[in-house]
Amino acid sequence: MARRGNELREHILAEAKNVFLELGFDRTSMDLVAQRAQTSKRSLYAHFETKDVLFVAVIGRIQELFDGRMKTPERYADDPTEAAVLFCGRFAQMLTWAPILRTCRLGIAEAERLPEASSGLYEAFFGKAHARLCAFLEERFALDGATMTLLADQALTSAVQPWFTRALFGLEELRDEVPDQTTITTDVELAPLRASLEIFIQNHVGA
Repeated sequence: MARRGNELREHILAEAKNVFLELGFDRTSMDLVAQRAQTSKRSLYAHFETKDVLFVAVIGRIQELFDGRMKTPERYADDPTEAAVLFCGRFAQMLTWAPILRTCRLGIAEAERLPEASSGLYEAFFGKAHARLCAFLEERFALDGATMTLLADQALTSAVQPWFTRALFGLEELRDEVPDQTTITTDVELAPLRASLEIFIQNHVGA
């Protein structure tokens, strides 16, 4: 039975995501997307009137996949410091997933032409993780706004660098499968992050 309506739209998005990530924006054509989705160009354009609109929709879908697997810090551990550490570790771990890292590259490549899509991508990956960590730190440690923001900045940066920059330039191996949350402690080097968080919190909580 032929796909119709929302089912067809979701199928197109899934196939378009694969094409964009394989070929990049410039080499992706609506003809190829229609072919991969096994639908007509007329049906494709009925759901997505331009390649730009399709690209933005694909970015949105990848954002949803990322967000659904990140959760919030309190879901990772009962101890608040360890919860923050594991949340940052999960953030770094998710960036090793090929679709996420390649989407970051696409967002950077199209930042001048589609600034809203690129900005939304940054907000979905980095901005939302930062906001969730800040909210958690404020609730559990009663840090003031400036201190809370500084700690969140340092924690997330420490978790992903320098690996993330190297990965953007193709110098690190990526994962084809979704990283398993249960392997955070073996996938990510958490000891330095844990030590720095503990010191920072000791120096600022109640200070």
